[in-house]
Amino acid sequence: MTDDPLFDEFKLNDLTLDNRVGLAPMTRTSATDEGHATERMARYYASFARGGFSFLVTEGTHPDATHSQGYDNQPGLATDEQAAAWERVVDAVHGEGSAIFAQLMHAGAQAQGNRYGYGPVAPSDHRPPGEQSELYGGSGPFPEAQALDAADLDEVRDGFVAAAKRAVDAGFDGIEVHAANGYLLHEFVDPTVNDRDDEYGGSPENRARFPAEVTDAIDEATPEDFVVGVRASQGAVVDEERVWPDGDATAEALFTALAAAGADYVHVTGGDATAPEVPDTDRTLAQLAVEHAGADAAVIANGSLGDPATARAALADGADLITLGTGALANHDWPNRVRAGESLDDLDPTVVFQPDASLSDPEVPSPSDD
Repeated sequence: MTDDPLFDEFKLNDLTLDNRVGLAPMTRTSATDEGHATERMARYYASFARGGFSFLVTEGTHPDATHSQGYDNQPGLATDEQAAAWERVVDAVHGEGSAIFAQLMHAGAQAQGNRYGYGPVAPSDHRPPGEQSELYGGSGPFPEAQALDAADLDEVRDGFVAAAKRAVDAGFDGIEVHAANGYLLHEFVDPTVNDRDDEYGGSPENRARFPAEVTDAIDEATPEDFVVGVRASQGAVVDEERVWPDGDATAEALFTALAAAGADYVHVTGGDATAPEVPDTDRTLAQLAVEHAGADAAVIANGSLGDPATARAALADGADLITLGTGALANHDWPNRVRAGESLDDLDPTVVFQPDASLSDPEVPSPSDD
């Protein structure tokens, strides 16, 4: 179709994107045991760039060599060697004409695999509900995470900053701070997990403080044209239906703080990006982000947007960009197909996440296909 808002250009910081459709971050546990990105990962990510996605956000990447790793075979940016391994991925994506952002993820209490020998940590002593995910190599109940003290917070913040600097050196166009899905920075925002009584707990403003401090520290330590984004959600890996009990108050505090901290974008995710899932408001999470972040940060919407009409509706509701997860896994060339008016495939469950979260052969183009 002509005059399709999905294919309008968008300026993100100094980066010009040729459409509004990006690849959502999805943890795939396909790195080496040492946390190094692989040649298979390079071909996997490049296939989405070739398919027309204007920007890609990587799977969650652990930023430090202590507590942050969440899963076995999760890639890292905790060491120079890990950063160097990412260069092949970045070069492959850039070679297809797309931008790529490294998502920096500290697993917090939801960690279930750590090659460095460290246990889980959280804002407060906390044991996540439910069982560890066998899909990602875990089993049995989560261990109880230990509360971080003031010195620990400094180390966590410094780890994020060091990883962001390595991402610059590896050639990434930006980073995304993972403050969603129940991982560490989300645990600070979430009053059902965070029961601290210091300046990082209690009020919505206090609970938003540490994610904003991490964002600000990264923004100060990286080049001006380097994109710094933040992902936010209500739900968690261990509880997808979780919401902020104080609804809009948390949204206002978090999005205002992130924009003031220098975030170039806020990437909100939930079960349905077009549904009002925040308590006590009839607005979507993306609409709340637009309202409270103002003109200082772009808003990316994610969640059940694989239908092009629904994706366009998210843009019409105020989002600047959208990202796809399931829709992208089913159609690595989703933007090219939609632009050409072609039909889309449904996700084949026998191909993706079977028997585990690592990349399957059908998902990775052969070198001859490049």
